[in-house]
Amino acid sequence: MITKFSALYVGHIDVENCGHSGPPANDRRYGNERLVETFETARAVADTADRLGYETLWMAEHHFQHEGYECIPNIPLLAVDLAHRTKRVKIGCAFNVVTTWHPLRLAEDYATADILTGGRVTFGVGRGYHTREVETFGAPMLDAEANRDLFEEQVDIVMKAFRTESFSHQGKHYTLPPAVPYRGYELKEITLVPRPLRQPVECWQPVVSAGARGLHYMMKHRIKGLIGGGAATMAEKSIYAFKDAAERAGLDYKLGEGLSLGIFYHLADSRERAVREITPWYEEHVKMFGPLGFVPGITPAQLEASTRRGGWDAGGVPTLQHYMKAGAWFAGPPEELVAYLRSLEEKYPGLEYVHLSNSMGTPKAAMLEQLAWLGKEVMPKFTA
Repeated sequence: MITKFSALYVGHIDVENCGHSGPPANDRRYGNERLVETFETARAVADTADRLGYETLWMAEHHFQHEGYECIPNIPLLAVDLAHRTKRVKIGCAFNVVTTWHPLRLAEDYATADILTGGRVTFGVGRGYHTREVETFGAPMLDAEANRDLFEEQVDIVMKAFRTESFSHQGKHYTLPPAVPYRGYELKEITLVPRPLRQPVECWQPVVSAGARGLHYMMKHRIKGLIGGGAATMAEKSIYAFKDAAERAGLDYKLGEGLSLGIFYHLADSRERAVREITPWYEEHVKMFGPLGFVPGITPAQLEASTRRGGWDAGGVPTLQHYMKAGAWFAGPPEELVAYLRSLEEKYPGLEYVHLSNSMGTPKAAMLEQLAWLGKEVMPKFTA
């Protein structure tokens, strides 16, 4: 049964002129005085989520986003600040882009945040999808197999550092520690200082393509999966694939167990009003995420049309209603969202977690209003 509700804030600022008639994504550029607004928005969202009983506020790590879309470069650091401004809500890393880190620096930062927040930071790992950030940090992104190879070795190192008092590692990309002299002896093992206090460390990862290799790796480290964004349109395939992978790993998971299902949502007193209000923000989402491969089913011609100002109808760009039918987006009154979530409970009896998010471009005031409405009108139907 669904009992744990989380919110997702990826770090966008209030961008003006949202929608297909506004500036193309690549034409947006904001100065530093605007980009730092994301931190005040994160504080307001965290405070609201904390007061209303949300399980986790998930946030995304990204870099160099002068367009104003994803402006949080370090989640553990921000999580320490947010945890000391709130009382109980967890701060989730969705996700630490592991390929932009040295794995031991990531392990240290998370362990420090775990200690300073009393265990209120939830670890999460991802391979990345922005060439601009991953390749700039010197890791592969254009070469998908090289990216996955690096990511898996890095996560192996992080988990080994979390779980063992001292360790060594010899792999394709890292030899840890290096065989160097240190204070009169040759270095053979190394200890992470500090290590997380809460063991084993709960870890989450995005489920996107639900490929066999990726799911097998998740089971290796008992990593839980978040299905969201564009992947939510393939939720059924991913949920069944995750359960199958768990069974191969010897885990007796119910359908939906070990997963959190993501839904973009907007509440209003009628479906027509909700659709009208959210449409420009949905279109901003398409402008930003379409070229990155996170608008499933969009054709090359539709994608090209979505990068231009106006002309979306003529270009056949998928509408909000298209993705509402696929179950990735919801727009309507609270009672209809309750009914939709009840249908998910029936379909996926092991599903315990859902995370709901507002579309890219949703203004801060609207996000806070939506969080409050969801927390007061929807969540009590499941968590009372």
